[in-house]
Amino acid sequence: MLHPDALPGLKEQIIRRAEADRALLDDLRREVRQLAGHVRVVRPRSSTAISLVASDGGNNKLVFDPFYVQVVRVVDSYGKELLVDVVSPTTDPDSLLERHFTPSGEPRTALGRLMADLGARSLSELSHMIPDGRRVRERPETVSPSWVQVYRDLCEWAVLYERICYQTFATDTLIVRDGLLRSKIFRGERFIRMRERMEVAIERVWREDRRRIYLVGIAKHSQVLTRYGLAMAIEEIFPSGDARYVPVPREMELKAYKWQEWARGAETEEGEAPKFVAGDMFFVRFGPHSGDPIWAVDIFSAQRDRTDEILGHLLADARDGFPIPYYPLCLQRAHEHAQLADFDWQILQDQVLEAIRRLLPDGKQPLLDAYRLRADVTGERYG
Repeated sequence: MLHPDALPGLKEQIIRRAEADRALLDDLRREVRQLAGHVRVVRPRSSTAISLVASDGGNNKLVFDPFYVQVVRVVDSYGKELLVDVVSPTTDPDSLLERHFTPSGEPRTALGRLMADLGARSLSELSHMIPDGRRVRERPETVSPSWVQVYRDLCEWAVLYERICYQTFATDTLIVRDGLLRSKIFRGERFIRMRERMEVAIERVWREDRRRIYLVGIAKHSQVLTRYGLAMAIEEIFPSGDARYVPVPREMELKAYKWQEWARGAETEEGEAPKFVAGDMFFVRFGPHSGDPIWAVDIFSAQRDRTDEILGHLLADARDGFPIPYYPLCLQRAHEHAQLADFDWQILQDQVLEAIRRLLPDGKQPLLDAYRLRADVTGERYG
């Protein structure tokens, strides 16, 4: 702990440092003032809202050292399970292909269809962040366990892709992704190719069925919003009275992101192709009050001219948001359906222990029970 005598000196240093850095805040305020003239009111519209989301990885980890199992589930806002798998860091990625392709090579899951359409014959060809099967088999100690999270994200993108490119729609539909429409997990230009195929599919649905399909991504946290949030509040960019939104210039995104390619969109004509971005960012406040939360929202770049419609469709759903106020209810419902918690989690955790029990030699099973009991007791006392 700090000594009481040291506090006055530290406080004084903090005040001096803040005064010295005042120019930083002044610069941010000047930047956000340019947004004031582009703020628009969100007008409500009706639509069917569908959300696709993979539950947070922290909720789906089944751990009993040295074993680690990740349950991958993609569930929509109606509770329909769209993809499920079980993996661990030592899983052979090549063996996973058996779940996504038939013996004849035909895709049988959303991820299989995405791989086939993008010309990826293995998971490592689809993503440079997934190790090849040979490395996992021969040198598992060199493999980072984070590839399991990448696999989960690929499954979520695959379900989103399949919903747009292969499903039929009875009504105009808004598809909401948990997170921005950006990704760096795809190898080469496969993310661009996926984006282009979704653009073609959306246009085809309108041409053949006269149905509008909208795609939007929402982030609870964003480096861009973190950088400019205080300045926006000081400048009162979003006054009270109505739900409002404003487009975020790419120049402001570039200043917030460490990696500039994270802010290179489909409109880019010079330099490296925009490999990682499929959306245009907007700051959106769905509530009517100045203190209501503001979200970073990506509108599918090909649909930027329909931003009014898209946010209008999302407004009613966001107004009903609970327990997070003014955050789309469809996303919150999808999270609830996707989580492995309470009784469901305990059942699967027990299944991990049962699987371990079967690995033990005869007569050693009681030692597992004793070890587990000892771990539970210490958890209750010190957890």
